[in-house]
Amino acid sequence: MSMLTPPGMGGQYRIKGDKYPRMRRPRRRGRFVIGLVASVAALGLVGWGTLQLIDVFTGSGKKAAAAGSKTDCATRATPSASASAGTAVKPAQITVNVFNATPRSGLAKETADELKKRGFKIGDVGNATKEFDKKVEGTGMLLGPASSLNTSLPVLATQLSTAERRTDAARKGTELDLIIGTGFKNLNSKADADKALAALAAPTSTSSKKSC
Repeated sequence: MSMLTPPGMGGQYRIKGDKYPRMRRPRRRGRFVIGLVASVAALGLVGWGTLQLIDVFTGSGKKAAAAGSKTDCATRATPSASASAGTAVKPAQITVNVFNATPRSGLAKETADELKKRGFKIGDVGNATKEFDKKVEGTGMLLGPASSLNTSLPVLATQLSTAERRTDAARKGTELDLIIGTGFKNLNSKADADKALAALAAPTSTSSKKSC
């Protein structure tokens, strides 16, 4: 019996000759094919993405930029006008109390009469209280509630532009006080006051035009 004959087989399955079967590893063709297909697909996606990027930075990008420029020009070419703070208030809607804080007599009445001629409503007229009497060194003081800061107070200031402006948060109502100071001589001339009122009422543009 040959040494290569399995035990118990006898001579029935005797291996003869000098060639012997060799054990080979199974070929992995399936995996190789799958890998190749995946690589080709990945390369295809990369190429497509590159073409899209080129299109964006050349043709489509220019079109989008051009469209954006037209939109911006259209927006800037349409100015939105906003009125000044005092536009909504006219002299006829403002009640002014006139008080004299100087030693000179008659200033309160003279000033009140002139304001009345210019369209303002007149409230109390007389001497200033101790809080302000002979303590206002400038031409005058304009005093009103907090709500008047950007409404009626600028309108009254067109009549005496050098006066100090003050607001009092605790003050009630809408009336304003014009307290005549020691440096007072006259109200602004009517011509100058009217010009200031016109400028106050003129709308101001918030955007500039641009040619496209």
